[in-house]
Amino acid sequence: MSGVAPLTLCSSVIHSQAQHATLVAINGKVLAVPGSKRHNLSNRTEPLPVGLVSSIDNRFRLFFSSCKELRPSGQFATAVAAADSDQLGSSDPATKDGATKYHFVVANAKFMLDEEEHFKEVLFERRRLYGEREKELDFWLVIEPKFLDRFPNITKRLKRPAVALVSTNGPWITFMKLRLDRVLQGSFEAESLEEALASNPTNLEFEKPQKWVAPYPKYEYGWWESFLPSGQKEAKA
Repeated sequence: MSGVAPLTLCSSVIHSQAQHATLVAINGKVLAVPGSKRHNLSNRTEPLPVGLVSSIDNRFRLFFSSCKELRPSGQFATAVAAADSDQLGSSDPATKDGATKYHFVVANAKFMLDEEEHFKEVLFERRRLYGEREKELDFWLVIEPKFLDRFPNITKRLKRPAVALVSTNGPWITFMKLRLDRVLQGSFEAESLEEALASNPTNLEFEKPQKWVAPYPKYEYGWWESFLPSGQKEAKA
């Protein structure tokens, strides 16, 4: 909304300047009411003085220039559109050699699956949206993904076991990075979906809090299983 007000203000000012210029242009006399003698006299066509035309032209140039500077930049508009989670977007096309680019955010499993209160809702809501629009899912959860071996600078900062949210939709992963905050982001290429989502077997164990004070029930264990790649159901704790 911040980009709208300046443009409206400039339009109002330009309109006022145009009115002022018209009044000044008739030899300094105010236009009379249509039909009156003064109106008939002032309705004659006469060329404006060169100096006056130049002055009016310069005023309009200054105001149009200031309005142009106040318009929201294309980069800002693009960033907002990319961060809108309601926009499904599209997956990255395959590269010339047939590989597909995958994007991900990753963090330790306890944070992703047991502590982050809104993660479950975001995933379920997006899956519902895909269903309504009959779009095939392009995002998955991967527990202890094998592709992390490619990222030593990330793995050394991770507590294990780790969980990654993987998707072929880069802008949405960027949105999720901003939404979750305490996650690490990256991308890689893989020849197949199976290669991209391959994982190392692991068991997840989360300690139950001694006292649950939130007004809503705690997430049930295993809510994430429906987002795991087919055939990758980890053993329950």
